[in-house]
Amino acid sequence: MTEPIKVATVGDIEDEEAIVVDGETNGTGADIAVFYSAGRYFAIDDTCTHEDASLADGWIEGEEVECPIHSARFSLCSGAALCLPASIPVRTHKVELRGDEIWLYPGVPVAEAVTEVTP
Repeated sequence: MTEPIKVATVGDIEDEEAIVVDGETNGTGADIAVFYSAGRYFAIDDTCTHEDASLADGWIEGEEVECPIHSARFSLCSGAALCLPASIPVRTHKVELRGDEIWLYPGVPVAEAVTEVTP
C-alpha cells in the first residue's frame, strides 16, 4: 500500500473518460485508470486481465468499462469480470474527493470504489 496521491481536479476527466496513473508514479508497479462516469469517480487496474490492453482506452458506460481488444467488460465498482473472455477481476483502488481535488489511494481496495461528485 502506498500513500494517497493527488491525480486530478474535478473537471479534468471528461464524462465517460479516464486518465492513467502509471505504476511508477502510483507506487504499485501497475498502471491504474481513474474513470469518471455518471457523476462518479472509480479507480481500477488499467490492464485487462484477459489480454494486455489499456482499459482506459475502452468504452465506458455507467458503472462498466469494455476492453478495446476483445470486448471483455469489467465493473468499475467491484472490478469483477462481467463477461468472457475475461474471467479474472481487476483490482479496485480507493478514490477520494478533497474539495475539488481527486485523490487516489493506490493499493487500497474498496468494496465499492465509487465517489460521487457533490457540487
